[in-house]
Amino acid sequence: MRPPLEQAFPRPSVLGVVNVTPDSFSDGGEFLRPEAAVALARGHVEEGAALVDVGGESTRPGSEGVSAEEELARVEPVLAALQGLPVSVDTSKAEVARRALALGAVMVNDVTALRGDPELAGVVGDAGAYLCLVHMLGEPRTMQHDPRYDDVVSEVKAFLEDRLAVAVSAGIAEERVCLDPGLGFGKTVAHNLELLARLDELAALGRPLLVGASRKRFLGRLLGDPKALTGPVSAGVAVAVLAYERGASFFRVHDVREHVDALATARAVVGSEVA
Repeated sequence: MRPPLEQAFPRPSVLGVVNVTPDSFSDGGEFLRPEAAVALARGHVEEGAALVDVGGESTRPGSEGVSAEEELARVEPVLAALQGLPVSVDTSKAEVARRALALGAVMVNDVTALRGDPELAGVVGDAGAYLCLVHMLGEPRTMQHDPRYDDVVSEVKAFLEDRLAVAVSAGIAEERVCLDPGLGFGKTVAHNLELLARLDELAALGRPLLVGASRKRFLGRLLGDPKALTGPVSAGVAVAVLAYERGASFFRVHDVREHVDALATARAVVGSEVA
């Protein structure tokens, strides 16, 4: 029986990204070879990552999906080599999650929030695994085509609350679920900033929050490049620290050492303020 998420991974906890894909937005193809992905994952852990988040299907804006067979072919050799390390699998497919959990993964990071595969909830529940539910407007192929909200924070909060209830009703213990507002997943720069500024409203749902701003293009566009496809490390670190102060627990990042150091510093400052 796994302990509650908050006990297993005290805040702040960093997830190191391992994209085993040819087309991810910041490092597509760089870690497609299993040996390169395994080396990256081990490096993340050495630099202080609490989990490594292994994914075999890109969810960048405009990306096309891949079959479960192709996704498994990409991630299975990596997961097999990482047994014994703390691993999360970034997938929305039950078949992929089932195999990943059998190989030792402890969390499923699902960008569809259990909407993509009706069997995924049962796989997670039966394994007693941790689960991250992500807000995404539409699907990766279309999510950045003029996304609109009346009140982005209220709508994302209502969505996450509903998906949490779905997960619990499917047999997944609430104490094993974290929530991700999905920065960049069907949001404009203004939407992302609003979510970050009002993150405490999402924290009020009572579950740990995961924030993934690392290298995302809204950071580059915020800093003055209207055609940016990625954002600088410095901006991602700044967002992580601000999100931590507003209640976030998990941070999905590409540059682990920089985020671990910055968040450890922020934690020390917050702790001294409390004392």
